[in-house]
Amino acid sequence: MTIKVIVAGFQGRMGSTAVNMVNETEDFSLAALYDPRATEKVSGEVPVFHDLESLTSSQADVWVDFTQPQSAYENTKFALEHGFRPVVGTTGFSEDEIAELQTLAIEKKLGGLIAPNFALGAVLLMQFAKEAAKYFPDVEIIELHHDAKKDAPSGTAVKTAELISEVRRSHHQGAADEKESLSGARGAELDGMRIHSVRLPGLVAHQEVLFGSKGEGLTLRHDSYDRVSFMTGVALGIRKVMTADGLAYGLEHFL
Repeated sequence: MTIKVIVAGFQGRMGSTAVNMVNETEDFSLAALYDPRATEKVSGEVPVFHDLESLTSSQADVWVDFTQPQSAYENTKFALEHGFRPVVGTTGFSEDEIAELQTLAIEKKLGGLIAPNFALGAVLLMQFAKEAAKYFPDVEIIELHHDAKKDAPSGTAVKTAELISEVRRSHHQGAADEKESLSGARGAELDGMRIHSVRLPGLVAHQEVLFGSKGEGLTLRHDSYDRVSFMTGVALGIRKVMTADGLAYGLEHFL
């Protein structure tokens, strides 16, 4: 069976990489392209759309979304309401938005996936970090991305901290009376953990999880040097949502 795919945000770096992956995968076909900035109506044999309403009659199975954080929720809601199974790599969802979309997916009896990171190595890193936190409860996260990334901290860093929180007792890290001479020097705080965001040209997507204990430390790190590293996970998500029940948050649910 050929899976028909819409790629939203096809003009971006991740979106264009996803288009190439779909075109190169034997059991996928490109049904449509969407980007609010698009002006063309047709690109080769694949229709191009710049507004959502024009997509309502599209014949497709899966909606792959690599757009912008401010539009990701509305795009995913639109996909579910119109029978497209979402595979979303755009980050910036709130917990309430994810819960609402999961409820909608159940109502529509559609599979779906929101994944902060599609690189299999990054997903494994998150799982390893959760396991390590059982024994090393003092942890800080450093995420490093290209300077065009709009949201901070990254969805991967937040997801990592959330997974760690499931097994870690919440507590303050560092000196009880520590003071920042420069605001933000200690990074963002989530459940007592610290998350630091780096934005520099030349980077793609990288993350370190640093654990400390008496007399020892443990560092876990993952590096994506090229956006093609995410495509194995995107392809996996496309296939899995075709038979999934409901919308999953995190690629680990499909491994």
